[in-house]
Amino acid sequence: MGTRVILVRHGESSFNVERRVQGHLDQSLLTDRGIADAQRVGEALKGLAFDALYCSPLQRAQQTMQRIWDRLSNGMPSPSPETLDNLIEIGLPRWEGMLFSEVKQQFPVLYRQWHQAPHELKMEVKQGSEVATVYPVQAVFRQAAQVWEDLLPRHRHQTVLLVGHSGINRALLCTALGLAPDRYQMLQQANCNISVLNFPDGTLASAQLEALNLTSHLDLPVPKPRPGYGALRLLLVRHGETDWNRQGRFQGQRDIPLNENGKRQGRQAAAFLKGLPLDFAVSSPMQRPKLTAELILAHHPQISLALNDRLCEISHGTWEGRLEAEIEEAYPGELERWRTQPEQVQMPAGENLQQVWDRTVAAWDEIVQEALAQRDQQAMPTGMVVAHDAVNKVILCHTVGASAAKFWNFKQGNGAVSVIDFAADGRPTLQAMNITTHLDGGILDQTAAGAL
Repeated sequence: MGTRVILVRHGESSFNVERRVQGHLDQSLLTDRGIADAQRVGEALKGLAFDALYCSPLQRAQQTMQRIWDRLSNGMPSPSPETLDNLIEIGLPRWEGMLFSEVKQQFPVLYRQWHQAPHELKMEVKQGSEVATVYPVQAVFRQAAQVWEDLLPRHRHQTVLLVGHSGINRALLCTALGLAPDRYQMLQQANCNISVLNFPDGTLASAQLEALNLTSHLDLPVPKPRPGYGALRLLLVRHGETDWNRQGRFQGQRDIPLNENGKRQGRQAAAFLKGLPLDFAVSSPMQRPKLTAELILAHHPQISLALNDRLCEISHGTWEGRLEAEIEEAYPGELERWRTQPEQVQMPAGENLQQVWDRTVAAWDEIVQEALAQRDQQAMPTGMVVAHDAVNKVILCHTVGASAAKFWNFKQGNGAVSVIDFAADGRPTLQAMNITTHLDGGILDQTAAGAL
């Protein structure tokens, strides 16, 4: 067993409601809704055994942790929460206490930089008689790196809960995934969301994002759009389970159909997405994603499914149809290289990751640009793309600006849903990732580990 970290943002606060910058200020408290949502987080986490619980020193996070702990301690013995100073929110000293609308009006250049080049944002602040220059985003990334440096060696092979804030949580996620401060705005953190990080060998080198920004425990299937990212929403879905997924057999471009559980997962995804508007849908033409898409579209009969062969799964060549042990016997060491250096592996008689990357990104960018060009300025169109493990991971890497070397940092379960929103200029934000709560009710991905 590796190390698992559950990351939660505090509940709705009075400053959140007022749309006021909080930062290090400790004046805002949870609203009634924030308290109720924190209790719901506790209920959602009740089945997990935690070895340690850590919380920001600020009141809004402390209140959230207390409500979560009340629920956890009712279910099974749970350690008492500890305060961790480095979980404090990002400091924005010149803006704290101001309304965001005031910040936008009074600091238009800095506000635009905050959204488009956050790593370059700097503020001149008085420190006694001196004036100092601070880079808030760079500072919170150093803070997050220190959290991992302290935490991971102390909690090897354990499960840990961290309750923090939007800014520090994003920095924790980015530093775990090896993303630089310029990617700070790429990952969303809603109030009382749940994100899951795995560290199989207990170090940052093995980090995997299992789930991002889950909100279904709050009766919100997918998070609401962030301000400024309401031009387009794409739902990215992985196909349901096949027998080869269950067996751990590499399928690649073998056209293996869904098994009965895979069809059930497709119907569960359909029920989960039933209440969301859909304006268009695109799928890989292979049987397993196509049927998954058709099951979902049963609740959206007005939508015609478009097929795009550039979204087909990676070709594993002569690996296809084989189990891992058979691949290791025929190609010693190559499977381990695929797990650790995927961008360097050429599948025998198949594709390499760069080839998959090129065709997938070309298809994805075309879908995005066409949707943005055709959108009604008064509405946010929503599209659905249904594809495969490798294809979806490439899209996720591309979305957050990660290289192909980060391919394994993102988990994609059978029947999972991810959400990517776009600003009018095409800038993306990963709103939620690998939602599988509709499949088994829990926050952890219980789908078949399965080969690609």
